[in-house]
Amino acid sequence: MDAVILRFLLSTVVVSLLILAILATKKLFHSHMSKQTHYKIWLFLFMPLISFIFPWDFLRCGEMLQYLKSFLFMKSDTTLNHENLGKLDVSHSSNNDILHNFTISANKSTPDIFYLPFMAFWIIGIAIFIGVTIYANYKVQQIKKSAVTIKDEQINELLEKCKAVVGVKRKIILQESSLISSPITLGIMQPYIFLPTKTKVEFSLKDLKYVFLHELSHQKSKDIVTNYAMWLFQIIYWFNPLTWLALKRMRIDRELACDVAVLNLLDERGYIEYGYTIIQFADKKHNHAFGQFSSGIGGTKKQLKQRIQSIANYSGDSHVLKWKGKIIYTILGIVMLFLTSLSSAIASTDNVYHLKEKNVKYEDLSAYFNGYRGSFVLYDATEKQYQIFNRKLSEQRISPDSTYKIYSGLFALETNVISPNNNEQKWDGTIYPFKKWNENQTITTALGNSVNWYFQNLDNKVGKKQLQYYFHKIKYGNEDLSGGIDNYWLESSLKISPIEQVQLLSKLDNNAFGFNKANVRTIKKAIFIKGQKQKQLYGKTGTGTVNGKDINGWFIGFVKKDNNTYYFAINIQNNNGKANGAKAADIAKQILHEKHIF
Repeated sequence: MDAVILRFLLSTVVVSLLILAILATKKLFHSHMSKQTHYKIWLFLFMPLISFIFPWDFLRCGEMLQYLKSFLFMKSDTTLNHENLGKLDVSHSSNNDILHNFTISANKSTPDIFYLPFMAFWIIGIAIFIGVTIYANYKVQQIKKSAVTIKDEQINELLEKCKAVVGVKRKIILQESSLISSPITLGIMQPYIFLPTKTKVEFSLKDLKYVFLHELSHQKSKDIVTNYAMWLFQIIYWFNPLTWLALKRMRIDRELACDVAVLNLLDERGYIEYGYTIIQFADKKHNHAFGQFSSGIGGTKKQLKQRIQSIANYSGDSHVLKWKGKIIYTILGIVMLFLTSLSSAIASTDNVYHLKEKNVKYEDLSAYFNGYRGSFVLYDATEKQYQIFNRKLSEQRISPDSTYKIYSGLFALETNVISPNNNEQKWDGTIYPFKKWNENQTITTALGNSVNWYFQNLDNKVGKKQLQYYFHKIKYGNEDLSGGIDNYWLESSLKISPIEQVQLLSKLDNNAFGFNKANVRTIKKAIFIKGQKQKQLYGKTGTGTVNGKDINGWFIGFVKKDNNTYYFAINIQNNNGKANGAKAADIAKQILHEKHIF
């Protein structure tokens, strides 16, 4: 739920920034843009609506984020090389404590019960707007059923002449209805122009000419399609006051732009006649129920006053003004594109890792995961092949919980906070819920018993800046340590996918990061579980416990068998409090046994 809320809030922030940027641009460059440009820049508002289907990857936004991280934590990297450390001395005792479940609950300050009312409130608003939409479409159908086709030859000939002048080639159905008081344009697939029943009596052909020019200009500009996009935008972001302000301003700018489009087709005498025509429709707005879907010449007295002033001051757009508008429009478009794509990249970079390898075999292991949502990733180093169950969850980034301690210990070794021969930390006397935590610890016992305080001490001594550097160097998931030096790994900000866990284990085992070989060897010895004949199992469990419930279970590791190494990661989840590292290890061992690996 947290990820969904975060993504939604990010989208809302982006929309608000887009609106403010557009309003600021309109104010700063008001006299340097034509009326059409003032209207067109509002179309940038719809970028968030396509952010989920547009292939932003080609803009390399994810790589830009990685570059920024590299810049912020710049430090000369040790040259990466693959040094297989060979078989370790596994004569020491097996460490089965690693397979036990040692964890402390993380208490969420904003549990799901907080989000439910928020989501319910938003969904209720959407439901109301959808209801209005259904009603509006019902009213449109009523208008179409009650409307009568206008057969007057003069009016139809006038319509065809106006179509030729405006440049509209589509068939336009012209009808009159008693259910409206002002001319409107409706329909995307089949356009309609509806006139009030008394229009033929109350208005001359000259008046109707200006009505047709206006409505056809809306049709040429695809304003009906834009109206539907505006309505969808309002449904999604109905709770944002800036949305209401933006759409109100956009509708006014739409009519001002349409007026200018008509004036461009007239001489100066026509300006006055056109102005008088729209004055006659003051306060004769079409029905509010379907007003969002239609465009029309009418409006309120306040809107008409602004339009008349615009007509009175109109003198045509110079080439310089047009070029200024194009430049401003282009620059603003680039800024908007970058802002929208960057927000999309941030969301996708944090939540999902996309596997690009081609040698992948997907398999069904659902029988092993009864009662759990889960994933299993296995990498055969000899065949260089991935075997994956549940691709979606295997790419989903989630909290690493205690599996991160492998790297916490390694980073402490690399910074000389501890050493292979001197890594004991003194217990400070604090009573913990597990007896084995209430004593002095070494790197081996701390990993075996998953002792939180030991690694929290190490992290504090290494320091957040150095930790951030190392997490970026090995590209550990989303590299986000913002959750706090003691908690970022504990169902908090740091997240990693099962696929990434496997990739990191492979690089760790082969020392692809160029760390001190003795340090890597120390960590590998500490996570050794047991051996049998020509097989050795290494691994680390992790359990995510929130508000007293075990909701997230990990077991990651590798098996050395003969001359091959198999790297694996399993993750299980449920909301019933039974998804823990011990259970994940049980399932993993069953799968490894069935595959004749261990």
